[in-house]
Formats: sequence, structure tokens, C-alpha cells
Amino acid sequence: MNKVKVFIEKCRDDAIIPTYANVGDAGMDVCSAEEVLINPGETKIIKTGLKFAIPKGYEIQVRPRSGISLKTPLRVPNSPGTIDSGYRDELGIIISNTSFKDKFEKENKIYDLNDKNNKNGVYKIKMGDRLAQLVLVEVPKIDFKIVDSVEGIGNDRGGGFGSTGI
Repeated sequence: MNKVKVFIEKCRDDAIIPTYANVGDAGMDVCSAEEVLINPGETKIIKTGLKFAIPKGYEIQVRPRSGISLKTPLRVPNSPGTIDSGYRDELGIIISNTSFKDKFEKENKIYDLNDKNNKNGVYKIKMGDRLAQLVLVEVPKIDFKIVDSVEGIGNDRGGGFGSTGI
């Protein structure tokens, strides 16, 4: 297994270093370093307390955790997000609460990541909550070659958006 050295700084004492849950996993869980309430319809950045120095030629992608996406109305809207090799500020995870405002007003309860069944309402992110996954990805650079036509280069599968059905 190829290992790439990525330097990490804890900019908060209680920040949690990401870890792989299982041998062979592609993603490692990244945790919240703060407590935040996210109202229905709101999008917030949740700080992780971590800074990275990623080698050139690589990025770290921020992806949703499947359980959160399935069981709550919380979403990572820019998925996959990219941490570029030159970024040195604290990592924040963008989270949107897609709860319906009209349903929330009737329930008026605060939920957390342990609540299931996509309940509508305010969600509380707690310190240490596993919010997203980080995946290290090698990033080759594009070398564009201007041509008169791309027709005849490689195979044209034909069709566009929705051409293979829904």
C-alpha cells in the first residue's frame, strides 16, 4: 500500500486527528471541533480544528458520510470539496440542513446526528461528531492540445445529458 506523507496541525487542543475506521478504507472520518446549531434551510461551515500541508500533485477531497446523508437532512453541498495542496487555513466542512421550514415549526425540536429517519428541524452538531470523510487523491495536470476537431479522436459514445435514460 502506497503511503503519502501529509502534515497536519491541530489548531485547537481538542481537535481529533482523522483516522481510517477499517483497513483498506478509502476515506477517513473528520470530526467537528465545535458545537453548532443548523436551522432548517441554513448552510454553515463547521470547523475541524485542523490544518493540512498536502504535497503538490495531491488534493484531499471532502465527501459526505453515507449514514448522515441517508438518515438526516444534513448535506455536504459542494461534494466532493477540494483541499488544494497550497491551502493552509483551518479546514471547515460546509453543511446544509435541507429540513423543510414549515414542518419544523410544528415539531420544534433539536436533533443531533444520532436521530434517524430524516427528521425535520434544527440539528445540533456536537464536538467530536464525525461529519464527513477525507480522501487523498493524486491530481494529474492537464496538458491541453488545441485541435480543429475532436471528432475521430478516441471513441464518441454519443448522446449527452440523459441520453442513456433515467
